[in-house]
Amino acid sequence: MAQVFKYPVNAQEPLITLTRPKDHLWVIELHNGQDNRLTATLVNEGLKPALDEVERQWREKWRAAAAAKDQPQGKGALIIVGRRDQDKFFSNGLDFANVVKDLNFFPVTFDPLLARLLTFPIPTIAAINGHCFAGGLMLSFACDYRVMTDGSKRNAWLCMNEVHFGARWPYSFASLLRAKFGDHRLVRKIALEGHRFTPPEALADGLLDHIVNGKTADVLAKAEEVAERVSMNASAGAWGLIKKDLYRDVLEDFRKETLTTNPFIEDAAAKARL
Repeated sequence: MAQVFKYPVNAQEPLITLTRPKDHLWVIELHNGQDNRLTATLVNEGLKPALDEVERQWREKWRAAAAAKDQPQGKGALIIVGRRDQDKFFSNGLDFANVVKDLNFFPVTFDPLLARLLTFPIPTIAAINGHCFAGGLMLSFACDYRVMTDGSKRNAWLCMNEVHFGARWPYSFASLLRAKFGDHRLVRKIALEGHRFTPPEALADGLLDHIVNGKTADVLAKAEEVAERVSMNASAGAWGLIKKDLYRDVLEDFRKETLTTNPFIEDAAAKARL
């Protein structure tokens, strides 16, 4: 399959690229600058429409497989990777300076993205090809699997560093962390100590599923291997439905995110949504 989609659609320099290298595999590549800061534009005009396109294509394939009574043809998986022409960053986190100015960012922009990934109808794999910080780490936590470089050729860390620069967590981050990692000692290490995990440490503590000796191409190859192994689990159509029940409490918590509002803030939210 040679399909290539770029988002935002009309941008001179798109922030993400969506490709479909195999009939049952989709790859979203982040390339917002060198370090893939997660901006409102990247989320609203890049990641969200790309996820919609992946689901639309997969559902067309799944319906055809169901009509033909050929369930295996309904398989599918999605990989999210940092820009492929470097091996330093998966994502350096949120565009914090602008996020703090936008009271709608979490309840209207970022929380819905995390919820979308949490309940996505096919397996999702984060191919972490470099540093993965803060909001970037939460993006990876919302995926079903995480594959990372082992950091032997170039340093790579995972870290929630808000405690070090005085930023409170949105309610969604705390809820997602608790849902994914139940050990209170690990939650403390991530949230309150802001520990900077090396890939081997993160693998040992269960934050990662695999680490890979090599560069971005090698991380992607391992992510594709994982995708091949689990893509069949989407073929019956229940993958996303089961996740909605697994993460029901998290999804409800997302809706509790405090939103300070007035007519202008509400209008900005509507503008982002419509």
